[in-house]
Amino acid sequence: MKKVLVTGGAGFVGSHLCDRLIGEGHVVICLDNLFTGSKANIGHLLGHPNFSFVERDVQQPFFAQVDWIFNLACPASPIHYQHEPVETVRTNVMGMLNMLELAKATGARILQASTSEVYGDPLEHPQKETYWGNVDPISRRGCYDEGKRCAETLCFDYHREYGVDIRVIRIFNTYGPRMAQNDGRVVSNFILQALRGEPITIYGDGSHTRSFQYVDDLVEGMLKMIQQDGFVGPVNIGNPGEFTLNELADLIIKMTGSGSETVHLPEVDHDPKRRQADITLAKTELGWEPKIKLDEGLTKTITYFKSVV
Repeated sequence: MKKVLVTGGAGFVGSHLCDRLIGEGHVVICLDNLFTGSKANIGHLLGHPNFSFVERDVQQPFFAQVDWIFNLACPASPIHYQHEPVETVRTNVMGMLNMLELAKATGARILQASTSEVYGDPLEHPQKETYWGNVDPISRRGCYDEGKRCAETLCFDYHREYGVDIRVIRIFNTYGPRMAQNDGRVVSNFILQALRGEPITIYGDGSHTRSFQYVDDLVEGMLKMIQQDGFVGPVNIGNPGEFTLNELADLIIKMTGSGSETVHLPEVDHDPKRRQADITLAKTELGWEPKIKLDEGLTKTITYFKSVV
């Protein structure tokens, strides 16, 4: 049994991670300022003896004697992180510093939830961890992309200078139950539009690609990484299956039985044109690869959204 701190634990991914940790008998402290997270995501855990919730911003120093730290605190959708870009940078940098200081003080192992966005609009395809990326630091996406890149730098500097026991994963597009309805992510957008019979809005001609990972696969990868000795990363955690946005829209329309039609809107600036995870390193070092196919994960996600709309 470990004592675990999960920052951003009331968010979409964080709440699923808390579920898994509690299910495995760990003691969990969930820290979240509820900017994009929700108490509804963790409501079923609030009475559990091994679970506690602290409403707090990761930008503020925090102390607890813990064994593991999962740092997930940061808005992950463009709508939210572009709405308050300075706060996004502060969360990525100050929050990372605070959690690294906590790890340094307690000897905890810390996992940073980084992102495929560190690769920007990639010129390499698929993306390997050795690729340095193609990021515009002054774009509207820069607050998130560069914030996460700086957080990775801090992790490795604390590791080299102070011996902090770090783990860094780069998360690719993830979907599943508890995604926020208003966060502008493509899977939730398409499902909600289809269920409501609204036009499916695609920015650009729909040829942009993404690789979609179901949340349970991500959580499995996170746990394998935090328990892995001798490998700090960074490592891609994503599903290498590549789909165009047009293909995703058609699949969701078919699965929901919707009468929605697709509508193409102007392309978003700096939106990556191709995104696909190379997971060779995850397979080799962690023995991890995703198990849940897109149609299986979408079925569960559609069922969830039917219950909340």
